[in-house]
Amino acid sequence: MNVEQSILPLIPVIVSLLAIPLIVATGERNPNLREFWSVLAGVIKFAVVASMLPAVLAGKTLEFKLFKLFPGIEVKFRADALGMLFALGASFLWIVTTFYSIGYMRGHNEKKQTRYFACFAAALSTTMGVAFSGNLFTMFLFYEGLTFVTYPLVAHHETDEAKAGARKYAIYLIGAAKVFLVAAIVITYMIAGTLDFQKGGIFTEAVRHTYSGILGIVFLMYFYGFAKAAIMPLHGWLPAAMVAPTPVSALLHAVAVVKTGVFTVLRVIFFVYGTDFLKELSTTNFALFMAAFTITVGSMIALTRDNIKARLAFSTISQLSYVILGGLLLTYDGMLGGIIHISNHAFAKITLFFCAGSLYVCAHKTEVSQLDGIAKKMPWTMAAFTIGALGMIGVPLVGGFITKWYLLMGALEKGSIEIVGVLLLSSLLNAGYFLPIIYRAYFRKFDDTHGHAHEIKENPFIATTLMITAILSIIGGLYPDLIINLAKEVLK
Repeated sequence: MNVEQSILPLIPVIVSLLAIPLIVATGERNPNLREFWSVLAGVIKFAVVASMLPAVLAGKTLEFKLFKLFPGIEVKFRADALGMLFALGASFLWIVTTFYSIGYMRGHNEKKQTRYFACFAAALSTTMGVAFSGNLFTMFLFYEGLTFVTYPLVAHHETDEAKAGARKYAIYLIGAAKVFLVAAIVITYMIAGTLDFQKGGIFTEAVRHTYSGILGIVFLMYFYGFAKAAIMPLHGWLPAAMVAPTPVSALLHAVAVVKTGVFTVLRVIFFVYGTDFLKELSTTNFALFMAAFTITVGSMIALTRDNIKARLAFSTISQLSYVILGGLLLTYDGMLGGIIHISNHAFAKITLFFCAGSLYVCAHKTEVSQLDGIAKKMPWTMAAFTIGALGMIGVPLVGGFITKWYLLMGALEKGSIEIVGVLLLSSLLNAGYFLPIIYRAYFRKFDDTHGHAHEIKENPFIATTLMITAILSIIGGLYPDLIINLAKEVLK
C-alpha cells in the first residue's frame, strides 16, 4: 500500500470545531454573520477534502498519527478511497444543507437557532472524523461523538414528543454500542493485536483458522453494534428521530448519521475482516439475510405511512440496507454497487427531505393525503421530489439506477435468485410508495376549501437548494465515473 504522511485528513475534522465558538459568539445578535461562519467552514472543509482526491485516485493513502495510547491503539487519521467517497458527499451536502437551514429555520421562525447551527457544525466534524479514521479505536470515538452532538438536534423543539424521540434515539444507539460494539472491538484487539485498518483484513491465516467461530459471532456484534445502519430489529430509533426539524432529518437520514452506520459496517467488511475471510463464515449469510429482510420490510411499512417524513424514514431504513447487502454479496459488482449507493442515496434522499421541509414551511402540508394538486402551487419542489423519487426507484438517468444495476449484476454473479427477487420486489415497492405522491401532486385537483391557496409560495433559499441536489442526482446517473472510480479503488 502506498502510504504518505500528511496532516490533511485531520484538517476537515478541525475546521467545523473552530467554527463552533464563532457561531456561538455571534449568536442571535447577528444571524447573518453566524450563518456566514457555517457556510465558510463548510466551503473550507469541502476544499480540503477535494484537495486530497487526486492523491487518493492515484492509489495513495494519506495518514496522520495524532498520538498513541497503547501498542496498537492510537488516534490516527487516514484518507483512502472509501473515506474519500463518504467525506466528499458529506462535506459538499453540508454546504447545501446550511443554505437550506437558513431558509427553513427563518421561514419557520424556529427558536434556539444558534444552538442548532453549533450542533450542526459539531455533527459534521464528527462525521469527518469517522470518514477519515485510521483504525477502529478512532472510528469508535467519533462514531459515539456523533450520537451525543446530534441528540440536541433531535430534541430541538423541546416538546414532550421531541424529548421522547431523542431519548429513544440515544438509548438505541448508545445501548447497541455498549452491548455489542465495545465488546467486539476489545475481542478484535485481543485476537489481532491491532485495530488499524488493513486492506484484506487484519486477521492472519492462523488466527482465522483458530478463532473462526468466535470471529463469526464478533462480526454480528459489529453488524448490530453499528446501529446507525438501522438493520432490523434495531431500526426503531430512526422513525423516532423524525421529531427533529426537517434539515436535521436530512442530515440524519441522508448525509451524516445513517451513512456513518453503513460506512462503518463497510469498513469492518473490507478493512477488518476482509472479503476472503467473510466467505468462510456462516454468520455472513445470516447478516445478508437480515439486510435483504430489512430492504423488503422497510419498504412494506413505508407503503402504510401517510405522514411524508415517516414514509421517507422507512424508505431510508430500506435503502440503507442496499449498501450493506452489496458489501455482503462479496462479488465484485455487488460490492461496487453497495459502495456507490453511499453517494447515490445521499443526493436523492436529501432532495426528498428538503422537499418535505419545503411543503411544511411553505404550504403547511405534512401528509401524503394533503398533496392533491400541490405541484401547481409548488412546481420546483415537486419537480425535485419527482427526481429524488425516481432515483430511489432506480429509473435510468438518475444515480439510483447505477446502484441497482450493479447490485443486480452482483446478485447474478453470486447466483442468488433470492437476492435478485428482493431487489426487483423492493423497486416495485419503492414505486408503490413514491408514485402515488407524484400522481396526487400533478394529476389531482388542488383543494382550496380554506381559501389559503394565495398564501402558498416557494421559499427561494429552500427551492434553490433542493433543485441543486436534484440536479446532482441526475448528474450522478449520467456521469458516475468519479464515484465508480473511487469504489473501484476500494476493491483493488
